[in-house]
Amino acid sequence: MDKTVVELFAGVGGFRCGFNEVEFDGETVAEKNNWNFVWANQWEPSTKTQAAFDCYVERFGESENHVCEDIGEVDKTTIPDHTVLVGGFPCQDYSVARSLSNEKGIEGKKGVLWWEIAEVLETKQPPFVLLENVDRLLRSPSTQRGRDFGIMLRSFLDNGYAVEWRVINAAEYGFPQKRRRVFIFAYHKSTNYFKKITKYPAEQIVYTKGIFASNFPIKDTQLDKGRSSISEDSFEDIVLVSDNFDFHFFNAGCMVNGVITTYKVEPVECEDITTLGDILEKGEADEKYLLTGEKLEKWKYLKGKKRLQRKKPNGELYWYSEGAIAFPDHLDAPARTMLTSESTTNRSSHIIGVDEEKGIYRTLTPVEAERIQMFPDNWTNIESKAMTERRRYFMMGNALVVGVVQKLGKYLEEIVENED
Repeated sequence: MDKTVVELFAGVGGFRCGFNEVEFDGETVAEKNNWNFVWANQWEPSTKTQAAFDCYVERFGESENHVCEDIGEVDKTTIPDHTVLVGGFPCQDYSVARSLSNEKGIEGKKGVLWWEIAEVLETKQPPFVLLENVDRLLRSPSTQRGRDFGIMLRSFLDNGYAVEWRVINAAEYGFPQKRRRVFIFAYHKSTNYFKKITKYPAEQIVYTKGIFASNFPIKDTQLDKGRSSISEDSFEDIVLVSDNFDFHFFNAGCMVNGVITTYKVEPVECEDITTLGDILEKGEADEKYLLTGEKLEKWKYLKGKKRLQRKKPNGELYWYSEGAIAFPDHLDAPARTMLTSESTTNRSSHIIGVDEEKGIYRTLTPVEAERIQMFPDNWTNIESKAMTERRRYFMMGNALVVGVVQKLGKYLEEIVENED
Protein backbone atom coordinates (compact mmCIF):
# COMPACT_ATOMS: atom_id res chain seq x y z
CA MET A 1 0.00 0.00 0.00
CA ASP A 2 1.40 3.38 -1.00
CA LYS A 3 2.34 5.93 1.67
CA THR A 4 0.20 8.63 0.08
CA VAL A 5 -1.48 11.43 2.02
CA VAL A 6 -4.13 14.06 1.33
CA GLU A 7 -3.99 17.05 3.68
CA LEU A 8 -7.19 19.04 4.22
CA PHE A 9 -7.21 22.40 6.04
CA ALA A 10 -3.45 22.22 5.64
CA GLY A 11 -2.55 25.54 7.27
CA VAL A 12 1.21 25.99 7.12
CA GLY A 13 1.77 22.24 6.83
CA GLY A 14 1.72 20.87 10.37
CA PHE A 15 0.74 17.32 9.44
CA ARG A 16 3.34 17.22 6.67
CA CYS A 17 6.04 18.60 8.96
CA GLY A 18 5.23 15.89 11.48
CA PHE A 19 4.81 12.91 9.17
CA ASN A 20 7.98 13.70 7.24
CA GLU A 21 10.04 15.05 10.18
CA VAL A 22 10.72 18.17 8.15
CA GLU A 23 13.97 20.07 8.72
CA PHE A 24 14.56 23.66 7.57
CA ASP A 25 17.84 25.55 7.65
CA GLY A 26 16.43 28.90 6.57
CA GLU A 27 16.74 28.11 2.89
CA THR A 28 16.21 24.42 2.18
CA VAL A 29 13.38 22.14 3.29
CA ALA A 30 14.38 18.52 3.88
CA GLU A 31 11.70 15.84 4.31
CA LYS A 32 13.29 12.90 6.13
CA ASN A 33 10.40 10.45 5.68
CA ASN A 34 8.87 9.43 2.39
CA TRP A 35 5.19 10.05 2.96
CA ASN A 36 4.00 11.35 -0.40
CA PHE A 37 1.60 14.26 0.09
CA VAL A 38 -0.29 13.98 -3.20
CA TRP A 39 -2.82 16.78 -2.61
CA ALA A 40 -3.27 19.60 -0.12
CA ASN A 41 -6.00 22.18 0.33
CA GLN A 42 -5.80 25.41 2.31
CA TRP A 43 -8.25 28.29 1.97
CA GLU A 44 -9.09 30.97 4.50
CA PRO A 45 -12.57 32.36 3.81
CA SER A 46 -12.38 35.32 6.18
CA THR A 47 -9.43 37.12 4.59
CA LYS A 48 -8.61 38.45 1.14
CA THR A 49 -5.01 37.32 1.49
CA GLN A 50 -3.96 33.69 1.93
CA ALA A 51 -0.94 33.79 4.24
CA ALA A 52 -1.09 30.13 5.29
CA PHE A 53 -1.28 28.90 1.70
CA ASP A 54 1.54 31.23 0.72
CA CYS A 55 3.67 29.64 3.45
CA TYR A 56 2.75 26.09 2.38
CA VAL A 57 3.74 26.81 -1.22
CA GLU A 58 6.90 28.68 -0.18
CA ARG A 59 8.09 25.65 1.79
CA PHE A 60 6.78 22.73 -0.30
CA GLY A 61 6.71 24.24 -3.78
CA GLU A 62 4.07 25.23 -6.27
CA SER A 63 1.97 22.38 -7.62
CA GLU A 64 -1.39 21.88 -9.30
CA ASN A 65 -2.11 19.63 -6.31
CA HIS A 66 -1.52 22.44 -3.81
CA VAL A 67 -4.95 23.98 -4.00
CA CYS A 68 -6.12 27.32 -2.57
CA GLU A 69 -9.84 26.99 -3.12
CA ASP A 70 -12.94 26.72 -0.96
CA ILE A 71 -13.08 22.98 -0.21
CA GLY A 72 -16.85 23.21 -0.61
CA GLU A 73 -16.33 24.12 -4.28
CA VAL A 74 -13.83 21.33 -4.97
CA ASP A 75 -15.04 18.35 -7.00
CA LYS A 76 -14.01 15.53 -4.67
CA THR A 77 -13.58 13.10 -7.56
CA THR A 78 -10.58 15.18 -8.72
CA ILE A 79 -8.70 14.51 -5.47
CA PRO A 80 -6.06 11.81 -6.07
CA ASP A 81 -6.51 8.40 -4.50
CA HIS A 82 -4.65 8.21 -1.21
CA THR A 83 -3.93 5.94 1.75
CA VAL A 84 -4.25 8.46 4.59
CA LEU A 85 -6.52 11.48 4.88
CA VAL A 86 -5.38 14.05 7.47
CA GLY A 87 -6.61 17.43 8.64
CA GLY A 88 -7.30 19.76 11.52
CA PHE A 89 -10.80 21.15 11.00
CA PRO A 90 -12.94 23.72 12.84
CA CYS A 91 -15.40 22.74 15.54
CA GLN A 92 -18.83 23.76 14.22
CA ASP A 93 -22.51 22.96 14.59
CA TYR A 94 -22.87 19.71 12.62
CA SER A 95 -26.66 19.36 12.89
CA VAL A 96 -28.45 17.93 9.87
CA ALA A 97 -31.99 17.96 8.53
CA ARG A 98 -33.95 16.41 5.71
CA SER A 99 -33.97 18.37 2.46
CA LEU A 100 -37.31 19.86 1.46
CA SER A 101 -37.57 17.58 -1.55
CA ASN A 102 -36.13 14.66 0.41
CA GLU A 103 -34.27 13.72 -2.78
CA LYS A 104 -30.87 13.96 -1.10
CA GLY A 105 -32.15 12.42 2.10
CA ILE A 106 -30.10 14.62 4.42
CA GLU A 107 -28.13 17.82 4.23
CA GLY A 108 -25.86 19.57 6.66
CA LYS A 109 -25.72 23.28 7.31
CA LYS A 110 -24.02 25.11 4.47
CA GLY A 111 -20.37 25.91 5.10
CA VAL A 112 -19.90 23.31 7.84
CA LEU A 113 -16.59 21.72 6.97
CA TRP A 114 -17.26 18.29 8.43
CA TRP A 115 -19.52 17.53 5.47
CA GLU A 116 -16.61 18.17 3.11
CA ILE A 117 -14.59 15.53 4.96
CA ALA A 118 -17.58 13.18 4.86
CA GLU A 119 -17.85 13.71 1.10
CA VAL A 120 -14.17 12.79 0.67
CA LEU A 121 -14.78 9.64 2.74
CA GLU A 122 -17.70 8.68 0.53
CA THR A 123 -15.99 9.56 -2.75
CA LYS A 124 -12.42 8.37 -2.18
CA GLN A 125 -12.75 5.77 0.63
CA PRO A 126 -9.22 6.29 2.01
CA PRO A 127 -8.09 3.30 4.11
CA PHE A 128 -7.03 5.50 7.04
CA VAL A 129 -8.05 8.90 8.44
CA LEU A 130 -6.32 11.01 11.10
CA LEU A 131 -8.02 14.21 12.25
CA GLU A 132 -7.41 16.80 14.96
CA ASN A 133 -9.86 19.14 16.68
CA VAL A 134 -10.42 21.05 19.91
CA ASP A 135 -11.47 18.79 22.78
CA ARG A 136 -14.82 20.56 23.24
CA LEU A 137 -15.96 18.72 20.10
CA LEU A 138 -16.74 15.75 22.36
CA ARG A 139 -19.29 17.71 24.39
CA SER A 140 -20.84 20.06 21.85
CA PRO A 141 -23.38 21.51 21.55
CA SER A 142 -24.22 22.56 25.09
CA THR A 143 -27.92 21.94 24.47
CA GLN A 144 -27.42 18.31 23.36
CA ARG A 145 -24.11 17.03 24.68
CA GLY A 146 -22.17 14.74 22.36
CA ARG A 147 -24.48 15.18 19.39
CA ASP A 148 -21.87 16.63 17.02
CA PHE A 149 -19.32 13.89 17.66
CA GLY A 150 -22.12 11.33 17.39
CA ILE A 151 -22.95 12.67 13.93
CA MET A 152 -19.30 12.33 12.96
CA LEU A 153 -19.17 8.74 14.21
CA ARG A 154 -22.32 7.86 12.28
CA SER A 155 -20.80 9.42 9.15
CA PHE A 156 -17.77 7.20 9.58
CA LEU A 157 -19.95 4.15 10.19
CA ASP A 158 -22.06 4.80 7.10
CA ASN A 159 -18.85 4.91 5.05
CA GLY A 160 -17.46 1.66 6.46
CA TYR A 161 -15.06 2.82 9.19
CA ALA A 162 -14.25 2.03 12.79
CA VAL A 163 -12.98 4.92 14.90
CA GLU A 164 -10.72 5.51 17.88
CA TRP A 165 -10.26 8.85 19.65
CA ARG A 166 -8.21 10.34 22.46
CA VAL A 167 -7.79 13.77 24.02
CA ILE A 168 -4.02 14.33 24.22
CA ASN A 169 -2.35 17.05 26.27
CA ALA A 170 0.98 17.45 24.46
CA ALA A 171 2.86 18.60 27.59
CA GLU A 172 2.06 15.36 29.42
CA TYR A 173 4.11 13.45 26.85
CA GLY A 174 7.21 15.63 26.88
CA PHE A 175 6.26 18.31 24.37
CA PRO A 176 6.66 22.05 25.09
CA GLN A 177 3.01 23.13 25.33
CA LYS A 178 -0.03 22.38 27.50
CA ARG A 179 -2.29 21.91 24.51
CA ARG A 180 -5.31 19.60 24.75
CA ARG A 181 -6.67 18.37 21.45
CA VAL A 182 -8.79 15.42 20.41
CA PHE A 183 -7.22 13.15 17.80
CA ILE A 184 -9.49 10.89 15.77
CA PHE A 185 -8.20 7.81 13.93
CA ALA A 186 -10.47 5.91 11.56
CA TYR A 187 -9.74 2.74 9.59
CA HIS A 188 -11.81 1.22 6.81
CA LYS A 189 -13.33 -2.24 7.06
CA SER A 190 -11.40 -3.31 3.95
CA THR A 191 -8.03 -2.98 5.73
CA ASN A 192 -6.05 -5.70 7.45
CA TYR A 193 -5.75 -3.34 10.40
CA PHE A 194 -9.55 -3.23 10.81
CA LYS A 195 -9.76 -7.02 10.74
CA LYS A 196 -6.96 -7.30 13.30
CA ILE A 197 -7.86 -4.54 15.76
CA THR A 198 -11.63 -5.17 15.87
CA LYS A 199 -11.00 -8.68 17.19
CA TYR A 200 -10.04 -7.08 20.49
CA PRO A 201 -12.63 -5.86 23.00
CA ALA A 202 -13.05 -2.10 23.26
CA GLU A 203 -11.15 -1.92 26.54
CA GLN A 204 -8.02 -3.43 24.98
CA ILE A 205 -8.25 -1.15 21.93
CA VAL A 206 -8.34 1.93 24.15
CA TYR A 207 -5.91 0.86 26.89
CA THR A 208 -3.25 -1.25 25.13
CA LYS A 209 -3.75 -2.16 21.46
CA GLY A 210 -4.92 0.99 19.68
CA ILE A 211 -2.81 3.65 17.99
CA PHE A 212 -3.10 6.12 20.85
CA ALA A 213 -2.33 3.68 23.68
CA SER A 214 0.68 2.45 21.70
CA ASN A 215 2.13 5.96 21.38
CA PHE A 216 0.69 7.87 24.33
CA PRO A 217 0.36 5.34 27.18
CA ILE A 218 -2.31 5.62 29.85
CA LYS A 219 -2.70 4.20 33.34
CA ASP A 220 -4.57 0.90 33.54
CA THR A 221 -7.10 2.27 36.03
CA GLN A 222 -10.66 2.68 34.74
CA LEU A 223 -11.99 5.96 36.16
CA ASP A 224 -15.30 5.91 34.35
CA LYS A 225 -16.97 4.26 31.38
CA GLY A 226 -19.91 4.78 29.03
CA ARG A 227 -21.54 2.77 26.29
CA SER A 228 -23.99 3.62 23.53
CA SER A 229 -24.94 2.76 19.96
CA ILE A 230 -24.97 4.80 16.80
CA SER A 231 -26.01 1.95 14.48
CA GLU A 232 -29.07 1.70 12.24
CA ASP A 233 -30.72 -0.47 14.87
CA SER A 234 -30.65 2.53 17.22
CA PHE A 235 -31.03 5.39 14.72
CA GLU A 236 -32.46 4.72 11.27
CA ASP A 237 -30.45 7.51 9.69
CA ILE A 238 -28.12 10.37 10.55
CA VAL A 239 -31.02 12.83 10.81
CA LEU A 240 -32.37 10.89 13.77
CA VAL A 241 -28.90 10.96 15.30
CA SER A 242 -28.93 14.74 14.93
CA ASP A 243 -32.38 15.01 16.46
CA ASN A 244 -32.04 12.56 19.33
CA PHE A 245 -28.50 11.45 20.14
CA ASP A 246 -27.25 12.70 23.51
CA PHE A 247 -24.24 11.08 25.17
CA HIS A 248 -21.37 11.87 27.53
CA PHE A 249 -18.10 11.15 25.74
CA PHE A 250 -15.04 10.75 27.94
CA ASN A 251 -11.49 11.57 26.81
CA ALA A 252 -10.87 8.22 25.11
CA GLY A 253 -12.91 5.62 23.29
CA CYS A 254 -13.72 3.71 20.15
CA MET A 255 -16.61 2.94 17.84
CA VAL A 256 -16.74 -0.47 16.18
CA ASN A 257 -19.73 -1.61 14.11
CA GLY A 258 -21.82 1.18 15.57
CA VAL A 259 -21.11 0.36 19.22
CA ILE A 260 -19.56 3.27 21.12
CA THR A 261 -17.44 2.62 24.20
CA THR A 262 -15.84 5.53 26.00
CA TYR A 263 -13.48 5.68 28.98
CA LYS A 264 -12.17 8.36 31.27
CA VAL A 265 -8.41 7.75 31.27
CA GLU A 266 -5.27 9.19 32.84
CA PRO A 267 -1.95 9.63 31.01
CA VAL A 268 1.31 8.00 32.01
CA GLU A 269 3.16 11.29 32.03
CA CYS A 270 6.61 11.59 30.51
CA GLU A 271 9.37 12.16 33.08
CA ASP A 272 11.41 14.33 30.70
CA ILE A 273 9.43 17.51 30.17
CA THR A 274 10.24 20.30 27.74
CA THR A 275 9.82 23.67 29.40
CA LEU A 276 9.17 27.15 28.10
CA GLY A 277 12.68 28.05 29.23
CA ASP A 278 14.10 25.26 27.04
CA ILE A 279 12.78 26.79 23.82
CA LEU A 280 13.66 30.47 24.33
CA GLU A 281 16.00 32.07 21.85
CA LYS A 282 19.51 32.75 23.13
CA GLY A 283 20.80 36.29 23.53
CA GLU A 284 18.90 39.55 23.79
CA ALA A 285 15.59 39.89 22.02
CA ASP A 286 14.82 42.85 19.78
CA GLU A 287 13.66 45.91 21.68
CA LYS A 288 10.27 45.82 19.97
CA TYR A 289 9.35 42.81 22.11
CA LEU A 290 10.15 44.59 25.40
CA LEU A 291 7.41 45.88 27.71
CA THR A 292 7.95 49.20 29.41
CA GLY A 293 6.07 52.04 31.10
CA GLU A 294 2.31 52.17 30.68
CA LYS A 295 2.41 49.15 28.42
CA LEU A 296 3.95 47.04 31.19
CA GLU A 297 1.42 48.27 33.75
CA LYS A 298 -1.44 47.35 31.44
CA TRP A 299 -0.05 43.84 31.09
CA LYS A 300 0.19 43.48 34.87
CA TYR A 301 -3.41 44.59 35.22
CA LEU A 302 -4.66 42.19 32.56
CA LYS A 303 -2.83 39.25 34.12
CA GLY A 304 -3.97 40.09 37.64
CA LYS A 305 -6.95 39.00 39.71
CA LYS A 306 -9.98 41.27 39.36
CA ARG A 307 -13.64 41.63 40.25
CA LEU A 308 -15.60 44.09 38.13
CA GLN A 309 -19.19 45.22 38.07
CA ARG A 310 -20.78 44.92 34.65
CA LYS A 311 -24.20 45.47 33.14
CA LYS A 312 -26.33 42.98 31.25
CA PRO A 313 -28.18 44.06 28.07
CA ASN A 314 -31.34 44.44 30.16
CA GLY A 315 -29.57 46.87 32.50
CA GLU A 316 -29.16 44.41 35.37
CA LEU A 317 -25.83 44.72 37.20
CA TYR A 318 -23.62 41.72 37.99
CA TRP A 319 -20.10 41.01 39.23
CA TYR A 320 -17.52 39.56 36.84
CA SER A 321 -14.49 37.85 38.39
CA GLU A 322 -11.34 36.29 36.98
CA GLY A 323 -8.29 34.83 38.68
CA ALA A 324 -4.69 35.82 38.22
CA ILE A 325 -2.44 34.37 35.52
CA ALA A 326 1.25 33.88 36.23
CA PHE A 327 3.22 37.02 35.45
CA PRO A 328 5.72 36.37 34.05
CA ASP A 329 5.17 32.84 32.73
CA HIS A 330 6.96 30.01 34.52
CA LEU A 331 10.09 29.02 32.60
CA ASP A 332 10.40 25.67 34.40
CA ALA A 333 7.11 24.34 33.00
CA PRO A 334 5.74 23.80 29.48
CA ALA A 335 4.12 26.79 27.80
CA ARG A 336 0.44 27.41 28.28
CA THR A 337 -1.89 26.81 25.34
CA MET A 338 -1.01 29.26 22.62
CA LEU A 339 -3.92 31.10 20.99
CA THR A 340 -4.22 33.00 17.72
CA SER A 341 -4.03 36.23 19.76
CA GLU A 342 -0.49 35.44 20.95
CA SER A 343 1.73 38.56 21.39
CA THR A 344 -1.25 40.94 21.42
CA THR A 345 -2.08 42.78 24.67
CA ASN A 346 -4.37 40.26 26.36
CA ARG A 347 -4.37 37.82 29.28
CA SER A 348 -3.56 34.74 27.20
CA SER A 349 -0.28 35.96 25.67
CA HIS A 350 2.95 34.65 27.17
CA ILE A 351 5.28 37.05 29.03
CA ILE A 352 8.96 36.32 29.61
CA GLY A 353 10.77 37.75 32.63
CA VAL A 354 14.11 38.86 31.15
CA ASP A 355 15.30 40.45 34.41
CA GLU A 356 12.58 40.67 37.03
CA GLU A 357 14.74 42.58 39.51
CA LYS A 358 15.18 45.34 36.93
CA GLY A 359 11.57 45.00 35.78
CA ILE A 360 12.46 43.89 32.25
CA TYR A 361 9.82 41.79 30.51
CA ARG A 362 9.02 40.89 26.92
CA THR A 363 6.59 38.99 24.71
CA LEU A 364 7.50 35.86 22.77
CA THR A 365 9.34 36.18 19.48
CA PRO A 366 7.81 34.58 16.35
CA VAL A 367 10.53 31.91 16.41
CA GLU A 368 9.66 31.01 20.00
CA ALA A 369 6.00 30.70 18.98
CA GLU A 370 7.10 28.29 16.25
CA ARG A 371 9.17 26.29 18.71
CA ILE A 372 6.21 25.95 21.09
CA GLN A 373 4.37 24.22 18.25
CA MET A 374 7.57 22.35 17.26
CA PHE A 375 7.90 23.86 13.78
CA PRO A 376 11.38 24.59 12.41
CA ASP A 377 12.74 28.05 13.23
CA ASN A 378 11.48 30.77 10.87
CA TRP A 379 9.07 28.38 9.15
CA THR A 380 6.52 31.18 8.72
CA ASN A 381 9.08 33.88 7.90
CA ILE A 382 8.29 34.12 4.19
CA GLU A 383 8.45 36.88 1.59
CA SER A 384 4.75 37.53 1.33
CA LYS A 385 2.82 40.71 2.01
CA ALA A 386 0.13 38.52 3.54
CA MET A 387 2.45 37.06 6.17
CA THR A 388 2.98 39.94 8.57
CA GLU A 389 4.61 39.29 11.94
CA ARG A 390 1.15 39.40 13.55
CA ARG A 391 0.02 36.68 11.11
CA ARG A 392 3.00 34.55 12.04
CA TYR A 393 1.73 34.38 15.62
CA PHE A 394 -1.80 33.77 14.33
CA MET A 395 -0.58 30.83 12.23
CA MET A 396 1.03 29.21 15.24
CA GLY A 397 -2.03 29.77 17.41
CA ASN A 398 -4.02 27.87 14.78
CA ALA A 399 -1.51 25.06 14.32
CA LEU A 400 -1.02 21.70 15.99
CA VAL A 401 1.91 20.34 18.00
CA VAL A 402 4.06 18.82 15.27
CA GLY A 403 5.67 16.30 17.64
CA VAL A 404 2.33 14.63 18.36
CA VAL A 405 1.58 13.88 14.70
CA GLN A 406 5.20 12.89 14.15
CA LYS A 407 4.76 10.02 16.62
CA LEU A 408 1.45 9.01 15.07
CA GLY A 409 2.93 9.21 11.58
CA LYS A 410 5.71 6.79 12.49
CA TYR A 411 3.20 4.30 13.86
CA LEU A 412 0.95 4.72 10.81
CA GLU A 413 3.96 3.83 8.69
CA GLU A 414 4.06 0.41 10.35
CA ILE A 415 0.31 -0.02 9.94
CA VAL A 416 0.46 0.79 6.22
CA GLU A 417 3.45 -1.50 5.65
CA ASN A 418 1.56 -4.37 7.32
CA GLU A 419 -1.27 -3.91 4.83
CA ASP A 420 0.97 -5.54 2.22
